[in-house]
Amino acid sequence: MREFKLILTQHRWFTFLCSLTLLWVILAMIAPLLAPHDPLATNFAKVLQPASSEYPLGTDQLGRCVLSRILYGARTSLLLTFMMIGIVFVLGVTIGVIAGFARGLTDTVLMRLSDTLMAFPGLIFAIAVVGMLGPGLFNTVIALAVVWWAKYARLARSLVISLQQKEYVAAAAFSGARKIQIITRTILPNMLSPLIVMAMMDVGGMMLSISGLSFLGLGAQPPEPEWGAMLNEGRRYLQTAPWLLIYPGLAIFCTVIIFNLLGDSLRDVLDPKKKAA
Repeated sequence: MREFKLILTQHRWFTFLCSLTLLWVILAMIAPLLAPHDPLATNFAKVLQPASSEYPLGTDQLGRCVLSRILYGARTSLLLTFMMIGIVFVLGVTIGVIAGFARGLTDTVLMRLSDTLMAFPGLIFAIAVVGMLGPGLFNTVIALAVVWWAKYARLARSLVISLQQKEYVAAAAFSGARKIQIITRTILPNMLSPLIVMAMMDVGGMMLSISGLSFLGLGAQPPEPEWGAMLNEGRRYLQTAPWLLIYPGLAIFCTVIIFNLLGDSLRDVLDPKKKAA
């Protein structure tokens, strides 16, 4: 706790980005309290209206409040993104640790599988998986998890192999500690920093992938409020109601930029060379 306070004090930019991220997450969580209207309620008497006091960001082609849909869409997008991060992190790290410790045939099979998955363009492969499973948010999570775990597995494996050469790991082995104890108590705590940085850097990319699949009609399905799906619905009204594209696009852009900057800043905070300096 003391070290965390020291980091927040010394790294002002990181602290600012953490505060901004926390604020955005809180806004998404309390969306039902902030949204001025029901995001699913249609009102055909007020279709495609520009911003007003009643509808601060205007209405869409069905008379739904754009602001309410963006706020609820933040919950969907952030929840799916964090769920994806958790799934690929646990799956990738587990496979990487197994491969790094087992070596031999197990290592070869797991790494060749990861090489095969990484050889395909991620979004194209995800589109193919969703196409086979059918559109929907759950299938989108499965498709992206199939694509993203490989990079975490490869990094975890390389970290395990590198850490096995350290003296403190050898000391733990000589002291009679079992393999599971060496992994959980000695190796995992020392390999988390680069993995956490990678996960934070991937938040923006995952959010773009989820929004991209929803934009193509493979992710969130109407009337679910989701930023990518909102862009898809609003693209036909670019000239008559540009706010249907501008506001969801800005929401995606700002969120991705914030998380990318946070990941970059976190990498600087956890960099041992900069700590030593």
